[in-house]
Amino acid sequence: MYGTPALPPDFVSLPYVRPDAPKGGSIVLGNTGGFDSLNPFVRKGTAPWQLPFFTHESLMGRSWDEPFALYGLLAESIETPEDRSWVEFTLRPEARFADGTPVTPEDVIFSYDLLGTQGHPRYHGLRAQISSITKTGPRSVRMTFNTDNRELALLAGMRPILSKAQWEGRDFANAPLAEIPMGSGPYTVTDYDAGQQVTLTRNPEYWGKDVPFRKGTHNIDQIKLDFYGDANVLFEAFKAGEISALREFNAETWATQYDFPAVQRGDIVKSTFRH
Repeated sequence: MYGTPALPPDFVSLPYVRPDAPKGGSIVLGNTGGFDSLNPFVRKGTAPWQLPFFTHESLMGRSWDEPFALYGLLAESIETPEDRSWVEFTLRPEARFADGTPVTPEDVIFSYDLLGTQGHPRYHGLRAQISSITKTGPRSVRMTFNTDNRELALLAGMRPILSKAQWEGRDFANAPLAEIPMGSGPYTVTDYDAGQQVTLTRNPEYWGKDVPFRKGTHNIDQIKLDFYGDANVLFEAFKAGEISALREFNAETWATQYDFPAVQRGDIVKSTFRH
């Protein structure tokens, strides 16, 4: 957004990532409530909030150490003029959906149009500020803006990319639970029990495992999301060892409620992290 990105063009991995981190294992995470959809991109239904982060990808991604800067994910390069009136993305040739098919400019154009019309309203605002989306080469797409807003060139790189082959001619906004959107991300949904649990499995053929932005991330083989009626039941499940990890947001609870036997035995490790 301002100045030069902190990482050079030839960076190996994100600065807070161990690029040679081992892969394997499984974890169980807890959610409250339930779900009646596995499509997190539409208004209808309630989907597990984690899904977009695990199963789908955008043209660019955030480095959490650096505000107002994005780096290429599905896109290998980005071009924009000084006035930011347009942005052009060139896709990585190796980018693939979970079924092995390539991510194409047609998928990008289709995704922005689909999300901007049938998707959740949070996607509509950006699409209304794009006057045209055109294919400019075998792997490139240009978006031209109708609004003078320097941030649009960044925001345009942050929308999930869907498969045109999966959704063209289908009712995206009202798809049933069993029609799970396919993405290009490192995980796929391999099992679910409506309202109770979702299992995500790391794709061993994930296209982006050696891309610098992804190197050393998404290392766990299986992630299971278990759903509980409320936060109190979820906390009891954590105390009983049914959940692998819990993020505590309440300082008073952190100070007064984390002295149960599993903590005293050292089975649960309490950690705090600088913001």
